[in-house]
Amino acid sequence: MKRVPMTVEGEKRLREELNQLKSVERPSIIQAIAEARAHGDLKENAEYHAAREQQGFCEGRIKEIEGKLSEAQVIDVTKITPQDKVIFGVTVGIINVETDEELSYQIVGDDEADVKANKISVNSPIARALIGKEPGEVVAVRTPSGITEYEIGEIQHL
Repeated sequence: MKRVPMTVEGEKRLREELNQLKSVERPSIIQAIAEARAHGDLKENAEYHAAREQQGFCEGRIKEIEGKLSEAQVIDVTKITPQDKVIFGVTVGIINVETDEELSYQIVGDDEADVKANKISVNSPIARALIGKEPGEVVAVRTPSGITEYEIGEIQHL
């Protein structure tokens, strides 16, 4: 079985969503189906068909989350002895060599990636270039606008 890396926070968020779907969404959909059935003819009952469609989406998402959690390898970076290398889960500061723009990203699993929250996927071009490198090293990252060089700054185990 293929293991997928995930942070503790990412696992927590998925478990909360799964709990919400199973304990709140699913029962309300079942109630909506029951109410729609009480209206009679199911062939032309739009409420019934909408509730059944919503049920399909809900059950699909539950299966998807359960699958992700079963394949997850939860990595708690705070329990790993700090090293001077970029690894999964760390927050790394980088400096654009050309513009001196400073950025900070946490390297997370694919499902947790959110650029607006400064979380990048371990499979992104930037993260792949940074993994295994040490502070002070310069890495070249291929971006749509060409190759950009970044110097690795501080590595934090948050």
